[in-house]
Amino acid sequence: MDVNDHAEELASDLGVDKEEVAADLQNLLEYSVPIDEAKQSVRRKHGGGSGGSSPTPDSVDVDEITTDHGNVTVTVRVLTAGTRTIRYQGDDITIREGELADETGTISYTAWQEFGFEPGDSLTIGNAGVREWDGEPELNLNESTTVAIADETVAVDERIGGDRRLADVRAGDRGRNVEVRVLEADEKTISGRDGETEIREGVVADATAKLPFTDWHPRPEVEPGVDLRIEDVYVREFRGVPSINLTEFTEVTPLPDPVSVAEGAPRRSVADAVASGGMFDVEVVGNVLEVRDGSGLIERCPECGRVTQGGQCRSHGEVDTEDDLRVKAILDDGTDTVTVVLDDELTAEVYGGGLETALAAAKEAMDKEVVADTIAERIVGHAYRVRGSLSVDDYGANLDAEAFERASDDPAAAAREALAEVGE
Repeated sequence: MDVNDHAEELASDLGVDKEEVAADLQNLLEYSVPIDEAKQSVRRKHGGGSGGSSPTPDSVDVDEITTDHGNVTVTVRVLTAGTRTIRYQGDDITIREGELADETGTISYTAWQEFGFEPGDSLTIGNAGVREWDGEPELNLNESTTVAIADETVAVDERIGGDRRLADVRAGDRGRNVEVRVLEADEKTISGRDGETEIREGVVADATAKLPFTDWHPRPEVEPGVDLRIEDVYVREFRGVPSINLTEFTEVTPLPDPVSVAEGAPRRSVADAVASGGMFDVEVVGNVLEVRDGSGLIERCPECGRVTQGGQCRSHGEVDTEDDLRVKAILDDGTDTVTVVLDDELTAEVYGGGLETALAAAKEAMDKEVVADTIAERIVGHAYRVRGSLSVDDYGANLDAEAFERASDDPAAAAREALAEVGE
């Protein structure tokens, strides 16, 4: 059912103009308000109360829920429960969110009011709305939803509670707890929805991984070198990798014992690294198969830094470009491929000279491609050990390199070794 159908139904029930109702609904949906919440808000605006509720739907298993469902009743176990504040219709509203499960599967939820449940509780949740979130169905618990303790404990195979290793957190996680050492932390002023906002950001680590973090309510105890238990964080994607986010509801507690931190970056096969969906710090070993177009001597927009074509920037139109160096190389370890991106400094190392050297070579040959050709001659067919930050999107996997070194070990053997380590 699209917005117009919902609007027609509401307008008929309320006896008001359909176009006005449709405009109200569309405005709320643009702020990511769930459709059921939006409809109730419009009803209240036009004096219709919370009405329009339907009889409690029949119970369904979690794995049966699709975005085609309007409302459902489920009997589930609470796995996680996080708390944060979001901006809703111009107001700051506190929500609860996390995961629920039964023996058939798991599903995320957002509770728009306080129902008082905690991880481990077994519940029967009636008349929960269903919406799509990140391509998957999610339950929305609102004023029309009923929550009661289930008659029996719901048996699940999933882990109850939010404790996770950094290697196991994923973008979209809510209500997670981590025990980490702070490696880097700096205060920063950003322009937010309420004007200039002070935040603290940096890097945390445990024995399994390193990840960036942002503390939206800067805490002085979050400083380099300290070991902390951080409870109730949410995880979002930042530059293609998971990022730990601390809110006003996050609890930070010093740990009496030091947290073990992995030396160096974790070694992974390319296939395993890509399957993770993104890693902040990872090492792979593979053979360079190709240097892609857009490598060597390139031109960037002085406003946004994007690579330009024919002096044209996608965002700023015709600009006075700035010269730069870059390499985009295809790396293969026998399990999968990844595009390795080298910045100007690493490019200068593999090329054997900096920007001035490259410009001189291009001028002499009267062809900018001579720089990329020289780089290709030097690195294609050789094995390299690459360390950096991996991002994965609809266009493929990219590894922004911090280190790019010739490898003496066989990439296929290194991939097998990395897979064996992951399986332990």
